[in-house]
Formats: sequence, C-alpha cells, structure tokens
Amino acid sequence: MQLTTKALLLSLACAATAPAFAYDAGNVIVRAGLADVMPDVKTDPALKGIDVDNNVQLGVTATYMVNPKFGVELLAATPFKHDITANGTKIGSTQQLPPTLSAQFYPIDNATIQPYVGIGINYTLFFNEKLNATGKAATGANSIKLSDSVGAAIEAGVDIKINDKLIVNASVWKADINTDVSLDGTKTGKIQIDPLVAMVGVGYRF
Repeated sequence: MQLTTKALLLSLACAATAPAFAYDAGNVIVRAGLADVMPDVKTDPALKGIDVDNNVQLGVTATYMVNPKFGVELLAATPFKHDITANGTKIGSTQQLPPTLSAQFYPIDNATIQPYVGIGINYTLFFNEKLNATGKAATGANSIKLSDSVGAAIEAGVDIKINDKLIVNASVWKADINTDVSLDGTKTGKIQIDPLVAMVGVGYRF
C-alpha cells in the first residue's frame, strides 16, 4: 500500500508539469495492473456462515474511444482463485473469470488528470470448484458447483498523464454477482458475492 501511494504521488508530481491532453475518437487505451477482488458476501439462511475470501490477480482493460467524451471498455483478468470458508474454516475453493463490458463517460476536456465513470454488464464464470476434506465432512457431499452469474456493474477511475502515450491509472468496480450453490448436483442455496474490485496500474494510449 505504501508503494502504491508513493507511485501515485510521483505520478501526480509528473502530471503537474505535463501538458494537458484529451482522448480522441478512435484512440485505444490499454490499462494493466494488480486487481483486488473483495467480496461482500450475503447468503441464504441455508448457507449461513459461508464466506468467500479476497484474491489479487493481473487485471487488464481495453477502451475504445467513440469520441473524446465516450468510450467502450472491456475488463479481463487472469483467473481469480477464492477460498470458500464456513465460520472462518476453509472448506473449499473456486476460480472465476469476470469479463465486464462498460460504457464510459469522460467529463473533463484537456486535463492532465482525467476522471471517468462507467456502467455496464458483468459475466462471471465459475470453474474448478472443489471441496477439501473438511468441506466434505461438514457437508456430507463430494462436490460443489457454483452457477455462472450475469449482473450490472458500475465503475469509477482516473488516468494521470505521464506523457502523450503513458498514463498511470486507478480504478474501482462494483459488480452484482449472484450464484446458486449445488452440492452433489442438488441446489442448496444462493450466495450474493457483490465484490468491490480495485486496480492500480499503468496504461498506454494507441
């Protein structure tokens, strides 16, 4: 966290001396950095005590600028792996991919610090779900399956210009993710994950 803060402060210092810029129609902005998925879990009574841990992976976004004010962004990442716990004890794990397509709005013209907001749709694919020995003993099941999810997503971010091509970026998303939990093929309950996703990284304008 201290390293991230220092990097952002250095970027702001560079931005103070950089000329203003604006994105143009047809620009493609690719951003990459560390993305932290922080679930905010709520469950059915049948799954009381179940939680899903945080995980950090490489996040990548690509934005196509329709015009200087509006862009279309695709968010991708390397697969996130989350421990599944029951009352603090690990009972299994799952992996997921969260591609998200968003429409973005850039409100400020010709600025070295460019904020933006977005709204879109998230598709979360769960795979490689597993119960460990503790989970199998606690549930009496041999397998666990989480259904895929489709839901809304909102985002906010800021680009800090280093030069005409290079930027530093910080961004957050809030996604609506709901999944049905099945044990040995029988639906047991529903988990509302609704994570906050935070990413800090660098970007390049093509």
